Amino acid sequence: MSKFKFMIKRSGAVVPFNPDRIANVIYRAAVAVGGRDKEKAGELAQKVIVMLEEKFEEDYKPHVEEIQDIVEKVLIENGHAKVAKEFILYREEAARRRAADSRHFSKPSEFIPWAKVWRSLDWAVVHNTHTVEAINERIRKGEFPYIVHEAETAYETQLDTAAEMIKERAGELKMVMVSGPSSSGKTTTTLKLEQRLNKMGMKFVPLVVDNYFFDLELHPKDEFGDYDFETPQALDLELINDHLKKLAEGGEVKIPYYDFKTGKRFPDQTPLQIHKNEVLLIDSLHGLYPDFSKEIPSSQKFKIYLEPLLQMKMPNDQYIRWTDIRLIRRMLRDSVQRAYNPEQTLLHWHYVRSSEKRNILPFCNTADYIVNTSMPFEVPIYRSKLLKSFKEWEKKYSGDPLREDAQVRAARVCKMLEAIEPVEDDSPIPGDSVLREFIGGSILEYH
Repeated sequence: MSKFKFMIKRSGAVVPFNPDRIANVIYRAAVAVGGRDKEKAGELAQKVIVMLEEKFEEDYKPHVEEIQDIVEKVLIENGHAKVAKEFILYREEAARRRAADSRHFSKPSEFIPWAKVWRSLDWAVVHNTHTVEAINERIRKGEFPYIVHEAETAYETQLDTAAEMIKERAGELKMVMVSGPSSSGKTTTTLKLEQRLNKMGMKFVPLVVDNYFFDLELHPKDEFGDYDFETPQALDLELINDHLKKLAEGGEVKIPYYDFKTGKRFPDQTPLQIHKNEVLLIDSLHGLYPDFSKEIPSSQKFKIYLEPLLQMKMPNDQYIRWTDIRLIRRMLRDSVQRAYNPEQTLLHWHYVRSSEKRNILPFCNTADYIVNTSMPFEVPIYRSKLLKSFKEWEKKYSGDPLREDAQVRAARVCKMLEAIEPVEDDSPIPGDSVLREFIGGSILEYH
């Protein structure tokens, strides 16, 4: 039991002091360098608390930076240099991101595929969907079905291009990796790509990466005690690399099976091998993460990156954020397919976002091809589905320092949905649309 009752966040908010958060931070840093000892993380966290108590009076409210300084000191003094280095690097990266945010993006971010963004904006301007006012006007004129047709055609054209690029390299390719942040449309895009390549005489052999999760008890947790499945270190990257290398060389491997009900992984369950005219298909958040396939030469991989790069400006002159589109998509999908309350998705999103900023977005420009999966018609569809809920969440979390992230997101999405003209009839949306992956009604059979 610590003598501290409160701590101060970087925003200046005063929140309850939670010793478990220190253990979680240390464990996450250890996991990033291959460690899996939760007991040791707990012991080191206790040393941090003892040092804090020696340094500060009982009624003192330690700042998060003061706590992190002592975490660094304890890790180094107790012989955990690799973990300390990872923790220091994480702090430095976070500081750089905050500094970039404060400069209002005066320096171009390497996390953004600028060339693709420009083409997407150009398309939006040509089709008069680049502002909320413009798309509202088209909807009021009864043009919603035309917007759907134009957007779906653009998406399908991108997949035609990707398939042609893959076919051109068929002689040397061993695997295709479809990657992108949460709810970017990987499942539908992968299926549609597979259909195209089958017609070209190629065959996909799927590798389900979820089977490579470590046992749940070995997963790192976030600050609220939720298990973090979003980080690449939740996966057994060493085993994935070993299997990919063997498969690329023509060998057979036995894929493990991960039981999500028990949180346990069972090794050597399903035999897998790729033959002539077959390509291994990997649909994963972390397909572009360097350590995911470091043993495989670039010539044997084709990497596709997906992101809903929506180019639509709101009345306040701010562009709709891609992360907000994906948040809504995941809420709708999880509530239907996983019986997951949309509010839980909102509260969970802070570390979905944290992990992708560090482990997914920095590698988007290493992809061989980028697909924009946004549909300008999706925002009008979302209004009637979720506006009421976002209004409730904005009010509910107002003034709660522990839920500041959720409150800010809810308020921002409220403004977006309030500005758009609502469309409740989704019948013009094709049954095989990427949006059906999230709103339901898809005619595709998801594996």
